[in-house]
Amino acid sequence: VQLQASGGGSVQAGDSLRLSCTASGLTFRRYTVGWFRQAPGKEREFVAAIVWSGDSTSYADSVKGRFTISRDNAAKNTVYLRMNSLKSEDTAVYYCAADPGAPPRRSRDWNYWGQGTLVTVSS
Repeated sequence: VQLQASGGGSVQAGDSLRLSCTASGLTFRRYTVGWFRQAPGKEREFVAAIVWSGDSTSYADSVKGRFTISRDNAAKNTVYLRMNSLKSEDTAVYYCAADPGAPPRRSRDWNYWGQGTLVTVSS
């Protein structure tokens, strides 16, 4: 099983980015997918999650109203994280994770992880 996160880059504060997460080796559309991030010197933190059907999403308070998680189970089998109004504090390596059940409360309980994509926001 491999998860691939992509779409990171260097942007200015206030700009937008869209991250993508794809997977191989599993039926991705049947999995809950989450985005996490880890800034330098900090612990990994939850950002957003979406259940397999797309009917339910959850967000960290720090990104509510700015980030949107969505998924395309039909054509592209991809989960997206649209990030608007980026701030310098959003700078981190972003990871996607997948789990067959409801979103686990603890990051260590998620079954599969991608390699991360770096987002750098300059103020």
